[in-house]
Amino acid sequence: MEIATLLSGGVDSSVVVHLLKEQGYDPALFYIKIGMDDDEDLSCTAEEDIEMATYIAKKYGCRFEIIDLQKEYWDNVVSYTIDKVRKGFTPNPDVMCNKLIKFGCFEQKCGKDFDKTATGHYASTTEIDGKVYLSTAIDPVKDQTDFLAQIDYLQVSKLMFPLGRMMKSEVRDAALRAALPTAKRKDSQGICFLGKINYNDFIRRYLGEKKGKIVELETGKILGTHNGYWFHTIGQRKGLGLGGGPWFVIKKDLEQNIIYVSRGYEVETQYGQEFSMHDFHFITDNPWESVKDSIDVTFKIRHTPEFIPGKLTHDGNIYRIESSKKLQGIAPGQFGVVYDKDANICVGSGEILCKDR
Repeated sequence: MEIATLLSGGVDSSVVVHLLKEQGYDPALFYIKIGMDDDEDLSCTAEEDIEMATYIAKKYGCRFEIIDLQKEYWDNVVSYTIDKVRKGFTPNPDVMCNKLIKFGCFEQKCGKDFDKTATGHYASTTEIDGKVYLSTAIDPVKDQTDFLAQIDYLQVSKLMFPLGRMMKSEVRDAALRAALPTAKRKDSQGICFLGKINYNDFIRRYLGEKKGKIVELETGKILGTHNGYWFHTIGQRKGLGLGGGPWFVIKKDLEQNIIYVSRGYEVETQYGQEFSMHDFHFITDNPWESVKDSIDVTFKIRHTPEFIPGKLTHDGNIYRIESSKKLQGIAPGQFGVVYDKDANICVGSGEILCKDR
């Protein structure tokens, strides 16, 4: 079997190569380059990653290739991110990167020549009645199925996740035993393409600044100013510059450029018990197509170790989740990721709608 393996230069994908070689495979290794070389601030700091990936390829005698997908990334993922932020939503570029770049453009360029594509994601696949389903990793803290919840059936049926049945600690131990230089590298944080600048500076480049009021939701009192609603997301606590908190962003008025906030950890306005999603995407199929009543599911509205129980209903193309517990910071534009009731199978995801829709 011919296997393409995506290398990031981190410990996870390095251990994937080690495991595949142990199993007798000879994977071809690929590093996907997405940083912008012609912009000093936005050039992804890839030198060390490529150095590590090159070392792994030499250590295991594997073919290694750097695939330049900078233009595709910026035309698809970055444009999606800016568009969503401009409209007041909270985007998830990592989800779209997996769907469109890692398992989209890469597949069209290189992956199509291989039987399988292996990655260091913490996820797994399960075959039920001849169909392949995306399923969760055994390490709930590292599980990354929420980042994969927009991939399609052709993609999931071709993917290999060798780390899906390992805890992160076991992966680190395997790297140490194999004397891999990545064994003690820290896990990457944030979005790679941002390079040396932070997210707000990046958004400022495209959308600029526009002063607006920060208003206390309950009283209407003006507490301060902000530089544009696009710098803030529902549920945000840090970065508001207000004293006497904690303060949480509760809602945004895009037309008036006003940010509404409430004070306190347990204030009711920052919580909700239900939300709706549109453009719901089933990865493999809709297991509930013939079910008319509400369905017991688990779900996530952000990347956390916790799978929250809830009830799923739908009316046409709108899917609705009623949560078993209060949810803090339901952010329109983020993906609601839905699993079966035992949190084993990731069924799919939809974009969270504003409350008034």
